[in-house]
Amino acid sequence: METKTTQHIALDFFVVIAIVFTAYMLQGILVPLLISIILSVLIFPVVYFLERKLRFNRIFSATFSVLFLCLSIFAIVSFIGIQFNEIISKSDTYISQIEKKIKPLIHQAEVSTGIKTDKIIESENMKMEKVVENNFSNITSFLMASGGFVGNMVVVPLYMFFFLLYRKFFISFIYTMLEKRCSKNDTKVILGKLYDVQQNYLVGLITVMFIVGVLNSAGLLLLGIDFPFFFGFLCALLLLIPYIGILIGSLLPALVAFATKDSYWYAIGVIAIFTFIQILEGNIITPKITGSKVSVNAFVSILSFVVFAMLWGTSGMILALPITASLKVIFDHSERFKAYGFLLGEPTDEFLKSRARRRLKIWRQIRKERKNRILQS
Repeated sequence: METKTTQHIALDFFVVIAIVFTAYMLQGILVPLLISIILSVLIFPVVYFLERKLRFNRIFSATFSVLFLCLSIFAIVSFIGIQFNEIISKSDTYISQIEKKIKPLIHQAEVSTGIKTDKIIESENMKMEKVVENNFSNITSFLMASGGFVGNMVVVPLYMFFFLLYRKFFISFIYTMLEKRCSKNDTKVILGKLYDVQQNYLVGLITVMFIVGVLNSAGLLLLGIDFPFFFGFLCALLLLIPYIGILIGSLLPALVAFATKDSYWYAIGVIAIFTFIQILEGNIITPKITGSKVSVNAFVSILSFVVFAMLWGTSGMILALPITASLKVIFDHSERFKAYGFLLGEPTDEFLKSRARRRLKIWRQIRKERKNRILQS
């Protein structure tokens, strides 16, 4: 029995290695496919409404829904581009102000270390145009290695259209593929839960991003920081990258605050407000909105984030949580992998209680019983 268990574990280990290797080698195919599936789930309610309520045919419903999503994303990207261009136009002013404020600190560093830094912080070298010019080859390499972003802009909407158009055909394929391993009802339940997990996560994420964007913008408005709504919602958009996105997004408004305000405390205030909002988002906003359907524990979330970032880069960071939540649903409905589903899930209270707390509870119970005995006597 132990030999068979060891063989199963070894086989599972090699299967995982093979899947990871395949996922890495086929990144250019798998990433746009997975993004297309997730976005198709997001806009499916629109397709369903057009087909069932307004009686439109499937081709028109799928086309309209995909175009609507693409135009919405284009509008958001255009707004970010226009605002970012305006910020770049003021970058020389910001940099000169930052240079004036950090010169005393740099002078102190020169005295302490003996390293001359005047050439590093020359205004001419710090201009945004110079930064781009001096690092053009590095920027180009990054864009070329980013998973074919421009190509995905064309391929992903096309995949989405066919996923929505042929959805019954693909579902029938899944039923046929799994008919010997799983009954049709069980397969239907699993597919339904996978859809619920993705829909709940995506709608919840968009709602959380909106709330966080409003809170960020309100905080920046109170501090009087330039471009409060742009920075507030840009930082909220970075929630697509779990845990560190909002911290990264706080750095740019903090630099603007450092450049435009008389006191350093404004920059510290920006980081403090954004950090507080992230704590609020992680502990109150997201749990209340997404509920318990995306029930992946924090450790697994961070681990999946790191693993998928190593595997697929930025795209992996965005896909990490949806994929992990989907794996949990599949594992929970498999006898062989149920233990892994348990490991991915949220631990219940009984696993978080310490022995000291149990002893205190028992001691209180003993005291209560002793007190009752004294009163009765």
